[in-house]
Amino acid sequence: MEQKIFKIKGVVQNYAWGGFSYIPDLLGLNNNQHVPFAEYWMGAHSSAPSTVLKNGNEISLQQFIQAHPTETLTQKVVDRFGELPFLFKVLDVNDMLSIQVHPSKEEAEKGFDAEEAAGIPLNAPNRNYKDRNHKPEVMVALSDFWLLHGFKSKENIINTLRNIQEFSSFIAVFNTSGTKGLYKYVMEMEQSQVNLILLPLINRSIEQRNNKIVTKNDPEWWVAKLYDGKNIVGDIDKGIFSIFFFNIVQIAPGQAIFQKAGIPHAYLEGQNIELMANSDNVLRAGLTSKFIDVQELIKHTSFEEVIPEIMDGLPINSFETIFNCPVPDFGISKIVLTPNSLYETNSHSVEILIITEGYTRINDAFHYSRGEAIIILPNTPYRLESTEKCTLFKAFIPLL
Repeated sequence: MEQKIFKIKGVVQNYAWGGFSYIPDLLGLNNNQHVPFAEYWMGAHSSAPSTVLKNGNEISLQQFIQAHPTETLTQKVVDRFGELPFLFKVLDVNDMLSIQVHPSKEEAEKGFDAEEAAGIPLNAPNRNYKDRNHKPEVMVALSDFWLLHGFKSKENIINTLRNIQEFSSFIAVFNTSGTKGLYKYVMEMEQSQVNLILLPLINRSIEQRNNKIVTKNDPEWWVAKLYDGKNIVGDIDKGIFSIFFFNIVQIAPGQAIFQKAGIPHAYLEGQNIELMANSDNVLRAGLTSKFIDVQELIKHTSFEEVIPEIMDGLPINSFETIFNCPVPDFGISKIVLTPNSLYETNSHSVEILIITEGYTRINDAFHYSRGEAIIILPNTPYRLESTEKCTLFKAFIPLL
């Protein structure tokens, strides 16, 4: 192919937890119907591939790659992954997402093969493994962003159990069986007992939030957000326990965090750029109406205390900052052009770029503005120029 740079159009996902203005504003769309715009996907995922604009025609990125595998991915990437190994996203988190754990690649392969052998359909609601891949993730905040990330230290957990009167009976379990035993205990607890313990805690949390006694650094604030204004009927979500046992992390715009296999996590609020391995393998732990397999969840969860590692990124030159991720599937960087600047670089792998601020001109020919995304084929020299400040995020494959 002579052409090496193509505009792509991603796919909007209107999940119920999404916001109503950020992604429509980014993409220049109206949202008069006030529907949630949760995610904007850029990639070749089989369920929602992006569209490549080529010679006035549109073709799915999945088909585009299948028709030109070595030109788009390189032979080395084809041999290693057989497909575009990442999915690039913009997220707008208005309501809390489900608490999740992702398996390692080795365990995903075992789990997928076992469910295939058991004859569980891929679309079955009780299916844990949709593919044989792991699903590490990295996110870069576009706003102040809040999430749950890993278990708190044992000292902090015991303080929580002592300070929350409804949890006092858990102290003996924790002293005997540690973090894993505690989590297994509450996740396997009879639902009637869960309701009895959590209902007064929810009501008190709502009162504390309304009286501004707690802030977003406190689990009570998020419990109140989850239930405030709602008539609490039926069974109460066990995910509330996780809000108290996990680290609550705030990330400033431009900072990043990596979620490796086994680390329980949940996005709480804000906008971000997210990049992940091309997989649908999710083991859920709460804040969801979807299937929760407690035994499988416990098997793949890391119960070690986690000190969140927030990344500021490593500048590789005056324009580009990279956020190093310990996986071969993907890499991510942020490019900031100053007014009247010129950045000359080269795509060592296939790259997808999205502009989140300003506009840029590429190779003196192509003009792209905020919300537009492009794919650049491997080994393509290119120049980025702008007469104003321009911010881009770039997804690439470090395996070369």
